[in-house]
Amino acid sequence: MELWGGMLRALLSGSGRRGGALGWAFSSWRPHLPQAGLLSATELVNQWTAIFEKRGIPEARESSEYIVAHVLGAKTFQSMSPALRTQPLTPWQLQCIQELSSHRLQRMPVQYILGEWDFQGLSLKMAPPVFIPRPETEELVDWVLEEVTQKPHVVEAQGGPLVLDVGCGSGAISLSLLSRLPQSRVLAVDKGEAAISLTRENAQRLQLQDRIRIVPLDVTLEGSWTHLLPWGPVDLVVSNPPYIFRQDMEQLAPEIQSYEDPAALDGGEKGMDIIIHVLALASRLLKDPGSLFLEVDPRHPELIGNWLQSRPDLSLDLVAVRRDFCGRPRFLHVRRSGPQAGCPVAAWPGPQPARLPG
Repeated sequence: MELWGGMLRALLSGSGRRGGALGWAFSSWRPHLPQAGLLSATELVNQWTAIFEKRGIPEARESSEYIVAHVLGAKTFQSMSPALRTQPLTPWQLQCIQELSSHRLQRMPVQYILGEWDFQGLSLKMAPPVFIPRPETEELVDWVLEEVTQKPHVVEAQGGPLVLDVGCGSGAISLSLLSRLPQSRVLAVDKGEAAISLTRENAQRLQLQDRIRIVPLDVTLEGSWTHLLPWGPVDLVVSNPPYIFRQDMEQLAPEIQSYEDPAALDGGEKGMDIIIHVLALASRLLKDPGSLFLEVDPRHPELIGNWLQSRPDLSLDLVAVRRDFCGRPRFLHVRRSGPQAGCPVAAWPGPQPARLPG
């Protein structure tokens, strides 16, 4: 996770745009590398680190280490045995490393290059353009787990909470909660076909498909919440919605601008466009009491607090703000307290295994 953490800290430092240098073809420049049988993994990491640094690739050493380790069947370079690090590589291994490294030279994120990434101890498949889960979001999941397990009043569900994950992406939040809360169930929604497909694949990969319902849904459409009524009121809503201010979109790093879906990032003029819809959805579907946990921009806690005060009809109160590992106010706990808006009694369709869309 160190790699993406460093890239995220540089989120607003890049000035790259689509096209231009990002379209540079690796075939136009091939570095001279020793032949197979003469190069070890350690030496190859050093070679590619120098190449990445020369080309201005962020996190040059971490990138080369992840790629080399992946080809040699390890999670990280540090986890490889000394013997594996020093033994000569085969022609096939050299070719694979060169092909994967060529994608990194074109600023493709390592998560997409490897096709997988760890989140909360789970190995999840990753594929463009689905949003890559960040380390901050692991902190959001930690907070939800802390509140559920240590403060029973947050969830008064019998047999485990029913969780609504709005904007599920790769399924990182949903599947992490399912794996850590054995009696829980999750309703995961997203408007992107690629995200729905990837969440479904990751759920099946982790054998959690029987406890999750995956619903294609655009929460910005009027009345979209009614499509979730058959599942009844939920105990928790969790969301990492698009929250980047529109003016900041052009400043994102090339890895983000060129590969990730902008709809998963762009939150409108003040980053609040989707957040407002998530709050409205929570007011309709949360039990009383029920909790909403959000990841937001550090400028949002005050904006959201003021907005909720202007909408007493939603019966939602901002009760806590938590800072991320960089000390920025990043996570919100919003609690529902008021009459429920006519949502029927919770009913989890089944007992048969979940039928996943598609």
